Amino acid sequence: MTAIIDLSAAGTMSRELAIAMPGPGRRVRLVLEIAFFFIAAPLLASYALHALRLPLFIVLQPVLLGFCVYLVWDRTFLLRRELARGFSLGDLAAILGTFAVLGAAIAYAAYVLYPAGFLSFPRRVPRLWLTIMVLYPLLSVLAQEFVYRTFFFHRYGPLFGQSRWSAIVTNAALFGFAHIIFGNWIAVLGTFLTGLLFAYRYEVTRSLWAVWLEHSLYGCLVFTVGFGRYFFTGISI
Repeated sequence: MTAIIDLSAAGTMSRELAIAMPGPGRRVRLVLEIAFFFIAAPLLASYALHALRLPLFIVLQPVLLGFCVYLVWDRTFLLRRELARGFSLGDLAAILGTFAVLGAAIAYAAYVLYPAGFLSFPRRVPRLWLTIMVLYPLLSVLAQEFVYRTFFFHRYGPLFGQSRWSAIVTNAALFGFAHIIFGNWIAVLGTFLTGLLFAYRYEVTRSLWAVWLEHSLYGCLVFTVGFGRYFFTGISI
């Protein structure tokens, strides 16, 4: 007997059969939603950033607020349940072990490709570097994971049925596409690859905090070793 794979978010409550197993009409609506939220919205954000010269912080706030409001008002989702879901020591060991290997590879690549810029950020402006190390996980990573993992798997998990890897690859592709706002292919490719890891981690653990920790580790490393230049729009308040 084949085990049933539930691809919904940890905060998802019981839902009507028509929602948990969407028919053709609902599936079309969900695909159109994905196209709007995860393809059209990043394109509009990119236009606002580069054509209108609006700061990234201002552009993203209404978008993030909309996702949060939706989940708060969704009767089939319980935020308290999502936030209460932790992860095991085994999951922590997997996160740290993977980071030890991939993180070392990322740091080595930065050293080889940009030796002059390697660790230049913490050496030259340590206060700013420390500020980013503290605020980036709290203000950026948490919001990204809430939208791309919690919201995505809650709202669109049923769209993928039993195909967990279709959900993971689709999620990662959309996550990478969102980074077109930075105007370079390295940001898009890099976030697609790490997005595979984050989506897989969430699908396995259903823990927002597990992917928050993992995303924070890689993000802080990228800024520290010198790859942060690819994740900067050049536009500030």
